[in-house]
Amino acid sequence: MRQTAVVILNWNGRQHLEQFLPSVVAHTPAAVEIVVADNGSTDDSVPFLREHYPAIKVITLSENYGFAEGYNRALEQVDAEYFVLLNSDVEVSAGWIEPLIATLSNNRHIAAVAPKLRSYGYRDRFEYAGAAGGFIDILGYPFCRGRILSTVEQDQGQYDVAREVFWASGAAFCCRADVFRMLGGFDADFFAHMEEIDLCWRMQLAGYRIMVEPRSVVYHLGGGTLPNESPQKLYLNYRNNLSMLFKCAPTWQRIIVAVVRPICDMLSAVIYFLRGDKALGQATLRAYRDFLDDHKELNRKRQAIRSSCKAESQQIYKGSIILRYAFGKKTFGDMMK
Repeated sequence: MRQTAVVILNWNGRQHLEQFLPSVVAHTPAAVEIVVADNGSTDDSVPFLREHYPAIKVITLSENYGFAEGYNRALEQVDAEYFVLLNSDVEVSAGWIEPLIATLSNNRHIAAVAPKLRSYGYRDRFEYAGAAGGFIDILGYPFCRGRILSTVEQDQGQYDVAREVFWASGAAFCCRADVFRMLGGFDADFFAHMEEIDLCWRMQLAGYRIMVEPRSVVYHLGGGTLPNESPQKLYLNYRNNLSMLFKCAPTWQRIIVAVVRPICDMLSAVIYFLRGDKALGQATLRAYRDFLDDHKELNRKRQAIRSSCKAESQQIYKGSIILRYAFGKKTFGDMMK
């Protein structure tokens, strides 16, 4: 067994592999195995890898299983103590992996750790998908150190202290293989989006901690699979977020969510319709429909998760980021005051 394996999930991302894989090869120690798991691509990703990177292990999946099930299936074929899951559109920097592995090696109670995510296109700014560590508020809305809703901060070293967080971004996600497997990996029903937040929550309920280590810096392009205004992306984010809350949240939080979230989300749907974004409004409604249709299966999952709960997460923000954002608290530093 190798200590560490970097696993990149690819779907029709030949151009991303050509652009970003050289940095991974250049800045990853030789002792670390690099694996590309191909999620049923129909482009020339696999021939490209076999021609230009014969030393890289390639796992081929028969179809596009999405991020969640794709990684679950791929990691069944990877034998390592630590997994580093890396998006195909991430550029890594010198010394990026060592602080992540040190974090896990030095504390058995840490299950996952994230690097600092900066924007590939605007390199002095944080990247939306993870910035300097992720959190959720009382209603389940995700935010980051360095990104609140649509406001993304410039990285001026203000979040350069390693600390415990609620979630580590799936764009660059380093975790213990044994904990990943013990918890059943990602929830395959999510397909894509929110699956890493869901897993981090389950890790915390199992008694583990999630960290961010800003000494490790990577640059994420973002939006490589689904654009930000994609109805399918919006649908998955809404549906999966509601499913995660149903499965993992303590009873007191579920009560608040059940009362307030439908009001907030239906208001968002109305705004989409009023501004002419019919597809986005319909995606929001469809997410609620499918979430309610999945109630029986979600209840089964909740019982399994909550029955073995060892600790509640202490990293849930007890306020509403939407409310505080409306009153001018648009940075993480301001939000925490």
